Amino acid sequence: MWVSENWRDYELIDCSEGEKLERWGSYTLVRPDPQAIWKTPRLDRRWNTADGRYSRSHSGGGSWDKAKLPESWQISYGELRFNVKPMNFKHTGIFPEQAANWDFIMRKIRGSDRPVSVLNLFAYTGAATVAALAAGASVCHVDAARGMVAWARENAAASGVADRPVRWIVDDCAKFVEREIRRGRRYDAIIMDPPSYGRGPGGEVWKLEDSLWDFVSLTAGVLSDDPLFVIINSYTTGLAPSVLTYMSESIFTRRFGGKSESAELGLPVTASGLCLPAGAACRWENTAR
Repeated sequence: MWVSENWRDYELIDCSEGEKLERWGSYTLVRPDPQAIWKTPRLDRRWNTADGRYSRSHSGGGSWDKAKLPESWQISYGELRFNVKPMNFKHTGIFPEQAANWDFIMRKIRGSDRPVSVLNLFAYTGAATVAALAAGASVCHVDAARGMVAWARENAAASGVADRPVRWIVDDCAKFVEREIRRGRRYDAIIMDPPSYGRGPGGEVWKLEDSLWDFVSLTAGVLSDDPLFVIINSYTTGLAPSVLTYMSESIFTRRFGGKSESAELGLPVTASGLCLPAGAACRWENTAR
């Protein structure tokens, strides 16, 4: 498991009975988490006094009780700075378990002996984009949701990297990659965070298990001749990390050499000293670099 254990502004205080108690800067939130199936005692009083709580509805969906929260606030991870905003769904705009990947991204870019261009697909609010920019790379940030791209630009400004070489693209990721292949544009690294399920602008259905192989195969066509790394993230519960490794080895290692490694992503839980699993990731890297 790759554990994001270097946070100061985020803390997973406790988790039990399908919920987690978190600290985001100076604010505490309670949010659903289907992985927390255990029924351990909730001894921390902040379970009852949290500043915000997202509750599931029996009819589907859910809602926030966030009267004590501002509309948004900022948190830091090292030199990176992000705007937190509780959204209509349970999300806040940041997946804190991804910090382990941000560390990897920054280490690989700063350890390179050449300029690095990064393509970030399904790039959401841009945490990985900000990390790559801060490390000195140029980035193409692509997401189909205009509001998420605007939020990513806010995060880049908050982190002081908005003036770095970055392209902000609102587009369907697969269609954008197809056009980049036709244009002959190439990148040294790719980061992707595809959704488990979704619909394209034309009503096209995306289901990760059915679509991921074709999409990842497509992205190999925009890698440079001597690429640096690829990261594939997955929040699909039934998709084992070893499946991502098999896919990455079959597509990237077969073509470029190097190696692939996959693991669960995890967050340390203060109350228990254990780790809450939070998705999985695969990292392919060029071992000659």
